[in-house]
Amino acid sequence: MFLAQSFVFSLLAITGLALPSNEGVKHNNMARSTKYAPKEPPLTTPWTDKVGTKPWPEYPRPLLQRSDWKNLNGIWKYQNASDLNAVDSPPFGKDLAQEVLIPSCIESGLSGIQTDWGLYSWFSTSFDVSSEWKNDKVLLNFGAVDYEATVFVNGQKAGFHRGGYYRFALDVTEHVKFDQSNELLVFVHDPTDDGDYVIPIGKQTLRPSHIFYTPCSGIWQSVWLEAAPTNYITQLDLDANMDGQVNVTVHSSANGTSAQAKVTVHKDGKTVATHEGPTNKPFQFTVSSPKLWSPDSPNLYNVTVSLDKDEVESYIGFRTISRGVIDGVERPLLNGEFIFMFGTLDQGYWPDGLYTPPNHEAMVYDLKVLKDLGFNMVRKHIKVETDLFYRACDEIGLLVIQDMPSLRPLQSVLPDAKQQAEFARQLDVLVNQFKSYPSIAIWVIYNEGWGQITDTYPEFELTDRVRQLDPTRLVDSTTGWVDHGAGDFSDNHHYANPQCGTPFYSTASSPYDPSRIGFQGEFGGIGNNVSIEHLWNNQAAIDTINQTYEIDTTIEAWNYRSHLLLGELEDQIRLFACSGGVWTQTTDVEGEVNGLITYDRRVSRVDEKQWKADIQALYDAAAARSSNSTRDSL
Repeated sequence: MFLAQSFVFSLLAITGLALPSNEGVKHNNMARSTKYAPKEPPLTTPWTDKVGTKPWPEYPRPLLQRSDWKNLNGIWKYQNASDLNAVDSPPFGKDLAQEVLIPSCIESGLSGIQTDWGLYSWFSTSFDVSSEWKNDKVLLNFGAVDYEATVFVNGQKAGFHRGGYYRFALDVTEHVKFDQSNELLVFVHDPTDDGDYVIPIGKQTLRPSHIFYTPCSGIWQSVWLEAAPTNYITQLDLDANMDGQVNVTVHSSANGTSAQAKVTVHKDGKTVATHEGPTNKPFQFTVSSPKLWSPDSPNLYNVTVSLDKDEVESYIGFRTISRGVIDGVERPLLNGEFIFMFGTLDQGYWPDGLYTPPNHEAMVYDLKVLKDLGFNMVRKHIKVETDLFYRACDEIGLLVIQDMPSLRPLQSVLPDAKQQAEFARQLDVLVNQFKSYPSIAIWVIYNEGWGQITDTYPEFELTDRVRQLDPTRLVDSTTGWVDHGAGDFSDNHHYANPQCGTPFYSTASSPYDPSRIGFQGEFGGIGNNVSIEHLWNNQAAIDTINQTYEIDTTIEAWNYRSHLLLGELEDQIRLFACSGGVWTQTTDVEGEVNGLITYDRRVSRVDEKQWKADIQALYDAAAARSSNSTRDSL
């Protein structure tokens, strides 16, 4: 339960009384940080009180897993900083003002901070390194820090990273002291949409309203140390296709030289293949008669990769994503067969943790709700999740449409040349870091024109970049509108009813292009209001509920309308060229009440029997369009 102190701070915030500022306050070794206690957020979940002070104990990077590691999650110290120049005066050896839970967004209740504008922040902790690691490299890993992180170890700058959604590793061997306490200090700058900044932010905004939400600043994914030999594996690129071919690139720290890496593939405790190949270059080998991965049969194979003294664990799933012409219609193909992809728009927001789910169980809960209803896909909407999310999709059997986090959602605030180049660089990072997860089927570059330059058509060049980095997946270059013909999809957004591969369209979207795959990137969005105990208890958010595309006054009416809309989609599969759809959305979020389940994950709106039947009817209609027809794969 929340402590009385949390209630007092929440009451002060509600009544508008000023909280004491940390700006300009000097701290020294004699000062004591305010002890950690979670603040009471506007809404909780069933997992809020289960988080504790040692969150996310799971190994954070399942596709490159080492046995010798140390989790640094837990209670750190935090202090607000005045401006960007603060990084030039690090508070070495000083107690920061407050304790904070890592990982967490400092705007969240679980962080213990729950600030509104976390533009500049200091974070600190201490850690020990055993002398057993003395002959190894000591690697400091961050799952994600939003947005810029400057890292110091024992008073020395260890590195800098930009990009709020991506992991990074620093070799801190020369900075650490073995069998002694080491000081870790991190300066974070997160402008979100402040001033003239145009950076990838997705749905985050400093001024939340309806479909734009509370931002996430700080260290919001796991932090860990690991030991690795001098020549160690820095990244694994793994792809396994339906024909049993395994494509591998073992990137090493000795990037300018080549050594031999050994790859062993296991299934059910038995070795099915072993192959050696050069580091830092792609190589291939074949596994005979593999069990294929699909949403119906999410078969995975364990992989061990050895390089000199380094050994890591990983996994693969044999599947092929492609497109082809079936009975004269462009279709997405999984393992050579037309698959109708149907899933939800998944924002990945939590009322207690914002970007950070309270724990692994909570994160998987959302995915299992979708899987149990019959969805075979989830669209991760302009957010990137922890690696463990994608592993869960691999294991459960959910295809993933992965969006690139968008720039500002206003055409009047477009990126300049430098900002556009940074967007492109981070798109590269997204693809490179996550392209080995079998469940990811489609990359999305732009959502509804947000931050999309419209006079020079940059989506064509970006589509080519993505295809060069990852030729094994499809690219949805512009989901929604501002479509000039790039990519594999002719993607329509329309609320509430669908217009999927049809001879009719709204003026916001483009007409269906039969040279590409007809897709309903978003539809539905119908809402049903709930009582205050299940709402984000923020008056500004509550005031925007009526901006929902449609409000149904009862659950029965909501399910009736859902049935009609899914029936329309079924008609468009049977009659026209609809190849997939995305229902808005998995959960309510802040001022939105159009989820299958409420924001607190305590109430489901769906009539399960009806929804399961309606979703199965979509697959049956698609199957009827693909039987006994010719295929021409591309």
